Parts: sequence; C-alpha cells; structure tokens
Amino acid sequence: MRLLSMRHTRWSLLLVACALGACDVGPGGPLGLGGNNGGIPIGGTGGGSGADTLGFAVQPSSATAGNIITPAIQVIVRDSVGNPDTSFTTAITITIGVNPSGGILSGTASVAPVNGIAQFGDLSIDKAGTGYVLRASATGAVGASSNTFDITP
Repeated sequence: MRLLSMRHTRWSLLLVACALGACDVGPGGPLGLGGNNGGIPIGGTGGGSGADTLGFAVQPSSATAGNIITPAIQVIVRDSVGNPDTSFTTAITITIGVNPSGGILSGTASVAPVNGIAQFGDLSIDKAGTGYVLRASATGAVGASSNTFDITP
C-alpha cells in the first residue's frame, strides 16, 4: 500500500471540501481560490454580477440628409459575461455623439428593448456631414458609441 505525501493529502482535502460546497471559486475567498462566484448564466437572462453594457448590433449606415437611416439601427444589451440580457427593459436613448455639421436627430430616439435588443427604425439627421457618431445610453447600463458614418446632401 502506498501512502500519500502531505502535498497529496492537502489537495485531496481541498477537493473534498470543494465537493461539499465549502470551496467558493471566484475573485477572493478561502485558500486563495476565490469567492463570491456570480455563477454561470443560463438562457441569457442576465447572468454575472457586473453592469450591463450596450453595443450596436446593427451600426448606422450612411444616408441622405433628412431620410431615414436604413437598415434600422439596433442596440443590444449584454450582461457582465457577454450574453444578451433579455430581462433588461429600461429605455435606451440614442443621441448624436459626434456632430460634424450641427445636424439634428429626428425620429423615435428612446426605445425599450425587447429580448435584449432595441430597434430604432425611423432615425434621420437633417444636415450632411462626414464622421457622425451616435451614442446609446440607458440607466443601469454602460453606454456605447457607434462607428462613424456619413450623411450626404
């Protein structure tokens, strides 16, 4: 019969402790292994414990001044581990973040997301310019900026 060394015994005890739920893995915690694990989200309904973030799922494309930007701009809400947060229902607002020509944004600029996505189907900008950037924001989420795009005369 072979006896385990002290090193093997410590690991064995650690594995038993973890199997019994006494070992928390995450940032901080006992034995330097972590603690307060936020868990793994299942089904994309808002996992993790950090702030939600916004991102442009469909970026704004170039358009003619005064005409609707197509395809419809879409903003997605992601939880702290990167999954769509389908439980987020706070309205997302679009504004002009970089405005090279003093254009005015028209249309429905505040939309509540459905299944983690807000769709902006009637936005337009009235003045031609190169390098416009839109900004998405919502209470309880980190905002996002779009790629640059142009409005032509």
